[in-house]
Amino acid sequence: MTGLILKLAPHERVLINGAVIENGERRSRLSIVTPNANILRLRDAIHPEEVRTPVRRVAYIAQLVLSGDADPDEASPQLLRGIEQLSQVMTDSDSRGLLDRATRAVLSQEFYPAMRHLRALLPREERLFAAMRQ
Repeated sequence: MTGLILKLAPHERVLINGAVIENGERRSRLSIVTPNANILRLRDAIHPEEVRTPVRRVAYIAQLVLSGDADPDEASPQLLRGIEQLSQVMTDSDSRGLLDRATRAVLSQEFYPAMRHLRALLPREERLFAAMRQ
């Protein structure tokens, strides 16, 4: 059975299906054989002090659901409102596609794909802010 293989640095942490797993003293490999496991390296997570932009705010809500820090039923309306607001600004077809996929994921209670689609918008958001500063 083929699965995902993560290479972990010493003391690196990952979030897998809501459980935080920390590596020991040495580099190691972790094989995930469960299909569609929700995996987030904590070094890739959005931290509270980084939630300063609209896309980060919406993606962070999905991340909170995955970590067990937010109730999915309460977070879903917030996510859908946030996605709708983003769709009014991010009007190019690629962004719209990501936002549509994020919406479908939230409606299906699939918060990991929702977060992944929203995170894919971060570079676009950064470019928009850079263009506004010029």
